[in-house]
Amino acid sequence: MISIKNVTKRFGGIVAVNDSSFSVAESSICSLIGPNGAGKSTLFNCISRVYPIDEGEIHLGNIRIDKMPAHKIATLGVGRSFQLTRVLDELSVTENLSLHTSAGFNFHLLKAAVTKEDNERAEQIMEFLNITHIRDLPMKELSYGQKKLLDLGSVLMGNPSVILLDEPAAGVNPRLLETILERILVLKDQGKTILLVEHNMELVMGISDKVVVMAAGSIIANGSPEEVQNNKQVLEVYLTG
Repeated sequence: MISIKNVTKRFGGIVAVNDSSFSVAESSICSLIGPNGAGKSTLFNCISRVYPIDEGEIHLGNIRIDKMPAHKIATLGVGRSFQLTRVLDELSVTENLSLHTSAGFNFHLLKAAVTKEDNERAEQIMEFLNITHIRDLPMKELSYGQKKLLDLGSVLMGNPSVILLDEPAAGVNPRLLETILERILVLKDQGKTILLVEHNMELVMGISDKVVVMAAGSIIANGSPEEVQNNKQVLEVYLTG
């Protein structure tokens, strides 16, 4: 479904991602991990076209997407979350969700322009996430974990086939984390392809079909959770990092 081929990304003289390649199979969960500064967030941002790549190719199925603008990639069925949840605190949960279109979040979209279909989709997402009881609350009254759950909801508003999640477990209490993980697994069962960047190793090893490990801008391991956990180079990086 997603193929990253020999991707390199530089920032001036710094090589943040170095000749990296891996693929994510359709209807699977792949986790991208590594110590701080490994390059995983940069590579993640290259896939979603936040950053242009300097070398290599990125494909969605048979379509090359690394030259496309981010909004075009979204229309092909790729949705992504952000570590910092993008919400309007004065608006309700329903209103925030309804403002997310298939082309991504549009801060200039007036509430009057939200369609009946947008509101119906928001209601479906809230039911899926089991948060209909907070639909009318302003976002400023929600916990950080609840906002993270809504971040997943905002991605789902566009009904993507490929979901990119940036640290979904960060700052989330155990109860909400269990909900997020359970919903991610349901999405996989529905045929969604999921790529996530995450530091929570228990989460990663528990739900991933594939784990890709980065260190110093390069991929050092790529395989099943069991293979990665037994990889000597991975153990050395985490023990010394």
